[in-house]
Amino acid sequence: MTFARRLRAEGLVFLAAYIACIPIANWLIQHVGTVCPPNGPCLIPVAPGLMAPSGVLMAGLALVLRDLVQRRLGVTYGLAAIGAGTVLSAALAPAPLVVASAVAFLLSELADFAVYTPLQKRGLVLAVAASSLVGLVADSLLFLWLAFDSLDFLSGQIVGKAVMVLLTLPAIRWMRNRDQRLGVT
Repeated sequence: MTFARRLRAEGLVFLAAYIACIPIANWLIQHVGTVCPPNGPCLIPVAPGLMAPSGVLMAGLALVLRDLVQRRLGVTYGLAAIGAGTVLSAALAPAPLVVASAVAFLLSELADFAVYTPLQKRGLVLAVAASSLVGLVADSLLFLWLAFDSLDFLSGQIVGKAVMVLLTLPAIRWMRNRDQRLGVT
């Protein structure tokens, strides 16, 4: 396998993982949590005294994976992934949450894109961390406001997504170092 094909294959793996985050997040919200109230999302602790819907973990990971799709496959694939993710998010959301899910997904991913794209030239880890932070705050605010007209779980959503982003940063640093050794910009 040529070097270029290897990078493309990595990008396609990142794309598949990104798309997979959406149904996994929907499944987690409905089935996994330390508390699963009737007619509500399953909740997990994300910090002492702080609960969030269990799907936050996959939402945080999705923001990072979208950045990696763009890094490996380019802007067009990054934007196409956002479009596909928005459609999938709307298709998998429970009926009362379709609009909130799709709008929050689309706008938060576009915010991530808008921050990541110019920052990637200054450093991959910085770009992923900053863009993910912007995206996860936008996603949390928009989804909670549109879906529930409440920001009750805002802190938990932000912390849960941020934890997942922070957990990925060592792998992002490793990838950046490997890319530099291999001459990938």
